[in-house]
Amino acid sequence: MDPFAVSIGPLVIHWYGVLYLVAFAAGGLLGLWRAKHAQGAWSSSLVWDLVFYVAVGAVVGGRLGYVIFYNATYYLSQPIEIFSVWTGGMSFHGGLIGVICAIVLFARRFEKSFFEVADFLAPLCAPGLLAGRIGNFINQELLCRVTEMPWGVVFPMAGPLPRHPSQLSEAGLEGVILFFVVWIYSASPKSSGRVSGVFLLGYSLLRFIVEFFREPDAPLRLPLGHATSSGSIAQSCVVLSAPRCVIRP
Repeated sequence: MDPFAVSIGPLVIHWYGVLYLVAFAAGGLLGLWRAKHAQGAWSSSLVWDLVFYVAVGAVVGGRLGYVIFYNATYYLSQPIEIFSVWTGGMSFHGGLIGVICAIVLFARRFEKSFFEVADFLAPLCAPGLLAGRIGNFINQELLCRVTEMPWGVVFPMAGPLPRHPSQLSEAGLEGVILFFVVWIYSASPKSSGRVSGVFLLGYSLLRFIVEFFREPDAPLRLPLGHATSSGSIAQSCVVLSAPRCVIRP
């Protein structure tokens, strides 16, 4: 697919940016639905304030995470490229850190607890994951291993051989299946931290599986060899920590 959604003279709009806008709008609309069932704890204006905080945290954190973790040398030599978010290059672990910071600031500003905000937000995150993975597919990012299976996709930037479309697999797992799991789980009242814990645990397990179909990240040298990518290592850390939010004595 052409990465440009609209191209009129000097005006260029990338699909990557369009998808992120759609994701934040979808998250906001889902948040409005949840707010109606929150017994007055969340107003519509509060929901859109949260979307704004999270959008800034996700974009800034995701971009800085990608810059620092994946190719710091290049971006130090070309610092202006750090701001070219629309061309792709976002890190989930960086985005997660950015969102956590946004939740802390939002909770302090509006006098809510951290987990009250996190548990409200967790069911709204799937549209962002879905949109991000589709954006990765269009931009030919997060390339996958070569395959002979019939669902292989040829990415022109990666050569003539077909590869696993793991971006689409992640979109389906993280953006669709995880959405329904967390949404259904959050339908009834849960103790503090459980909904966000289920989201982190579910995301990490699904991402950990798909990462084994990805091509190991070129800029990084991983101690476990070619069977893993940086994402699988990062997700394993969350897998080990997330159950503390879910399992209580």
